[in-house]
Amino acid sequence: MFAPSAGYDRAITIFSPDGRLYQVEYALETVRRGSLAVGIKANQGIVLAVEEKGRKLQSYDSVNKMFQIDDHVGAVGAGYISDARIQVDSARVLAQSNRLVYDEPVDIEAIAKRIADMNQQYTQYAGVRPFGVSLIIGGVDEDNGPVVFLADPTGNYSGFQAIAIGQGGDQVNDYLEKSYEGGLSLDEAITLAVECIYLVSEEKSGTAHIKVAVVDTATKKWRRLTEEEIGKNAAAAKTRSDKPPSKSS
Repeated sequence: MFAPSAGYDRAITIFSPDGRLYQVEYALETVRRGSLAVGIKANQGIVLAVEEKGRKLQSYDSVNKMFQIDDHVGAVGAGYISDARIQVDSARVLAQSNRLVYDEPVDIEAIAKRIADMNQQYTQYAGVRPFGVSLIIGGVDEDNGPVVFLADPTGNYSGFQAIAIGQGGDQVNDYLEKSYEGGLSLDEAITLAVECIYLVSEEKSGTAHIKVAVVDTATKKWRRLTEEEIGKNAAAAKTRSDKPPSKSS
């Protein structure tokens, strides 16, 4: 998969002759092999969804790729979730410090920048490795409304209308480019997120492996959906996917 590195991957601080940092590329590959995570912006809020794969006898409740950062913002990750916990803890400190100092919720872009800055630091110091996880951060800002950001191991962060990371992420992003429309309702965005997971998941039925959270503009509160709520959207997602493609005249 990777070209011969000729020893340039032995330390994070060594650039290859063609300007590559192999350790960072390896971290990105770790993200691509993680289970799918999706973030979608709607006109009434944001939707974050993940596929949580566990062992056959493992409780799905003990597998957690979804994190609440503050009342109005959360995150989902793909890659090493143990790395994600460190990033989320730092984001939570920032969020609570902002409330203590300024008595207002933190801007979500500030959280994305904090996580991206942490990632960037681990691309330039010897004796460390990059964070092997990408995070989709989403929520509702006081001024900007619903927003979704992606922070990756390179130290970059960007805003998106809809984004998928993890195994099958390229296929899902292609699907989102064709299916996403501006002005989606929150319910339509949830259905689209469930569709995305079914698109690449080995499990084409049931909802135990699907976790969804929303932040709506009315309450600006993070909320996990119940399995019953996800089931309703899963039924709608299957109805849409079973429809034959429309014939062009």
